[in-house]
Amino acid sequence: MNESSTSSTGAGRGATLGEDFGRAFITLTHETLTAAADALGDLDRRAGDGDFGTNVRTAMKGTATNIENDAPSSYREWLTAMYMGWLGVGGTSGPLFGMFFRDLAKAGSDQGPDSGVPGSDATGAPTLEQFAQALADGQATVQKYGEAKVGDKTMVDALDPAVAALKDADASDAVAALAAAEEAAIAGARDTAESTAKRGRASYVGDAAKGVIDPGAATMALVIGAARAAAAGESSVEADWIG
Repeated sequence: MNESSTSSTGAGRGATLGEDFGRAFITLTHETLTAAADALGDLDRRAGDGDFGTNVRTAMKGTATNIENDAPSSYREWLTAMYMGWLGVGGTSGPLFGMFFRDLAKAGSDQGPDSGVPGSDATGAPTLEQFAQALADGQATVQKYGEAKVGDKTMVDALDPAVAALKDADASDAVAALAAAEEAAIAGARDTAESTAKRGRASYVGDAAKGVIDPGAATMALVIGAARAAAAGESSVEADWIG
């Protein structure tokens, strides 16, 4: 992909993120998390029980199987392949990421441009406003069922600043808005290295996890980065910051 997938029709939060956004977003998420699984697993070994890398691989294998079997063509179908992949993973992270992606899937429509659904295109891609709201809804779901707050050293520490940044960003440029969200998510994830876990298995080790980025927060930042890269028409996501 060499050109931005952001739609050239419409502007601001009313513009769709492009008819290829669903495919590009999920493809980039799959590739990025698969490549980062070892690094994410290493973070978890240092701060938790060490199974997170395996969980990521399992979720991405499930996603790949869903894509192969279901041949998604709409935004919602691509996101469904991802959330079903995560829901097939045990533990806490699988269901939480699964429910998060399920909320993101609701941003789109499986109906085409003649359906009367505002902002819908041939693939049901969401507008920037719809995607931003879906991220906020996903955060609410994660916090409800994960019972985590900002500062608890979880994925919420990356998601909350991303949601806030996207809400406050210049609505006239979807790529710039998502870039601001990615930057905020990375900063939030990095900050978890200085906090003490209060939720999840990392909470059992207390201050022993100090200095280690929370793997869930790192994963969430990579997901936001994949959304930005998909909107920009780029083919990769920067992950070296994980360490």
